[in-house]
Amino acid sequence: MIDFNNSSVLKLGPWDLSQVAPEIMPMLVAGEELQAAFKGARDYVVFTDKRLIAVNVQGMTGKKRDYTSLPYSKVQSFSVETAGTFDLDAELDLWFSSLGKVRLEFKGKVDIRALSQLVAGYVL
Repeated sequence: MIDFNNSSVLKLGPWDLSQVAPEIMPMLVAGEELQAAFKGARDYVVFTDKRLIAVNVQGMTGKKRDYTSLPYSKVQSFSVETAGTFDLDAELDLWFSSLGKVRLEFKGKVDIRALSQLVAGYVL
């Protein structure tokens, strides 16, 4: 599982869904659809209409991967921090029952408000 407490692991930027679809689509349940994807140095996260999938790329070759499924139904609360003048990173914090807080940090031009709406649409 990705160490969500190590924020340097998850400095995420937008990623094209067409690049992640071949790997993630076989893992989806019937009717589940991809919504957004964000990539860090090696690891990445995918938002679907049912869950957040965190992918931890492991090993020197990157062939070994850990897929963590975080269903929206287990989110107890969430918060968003927008980027500022000097702090250019935006953050999404999700609190999951039995897991605790998961923090995702986004760099660059990520529309964190739109991402917040996406999560709210499935959590609330």
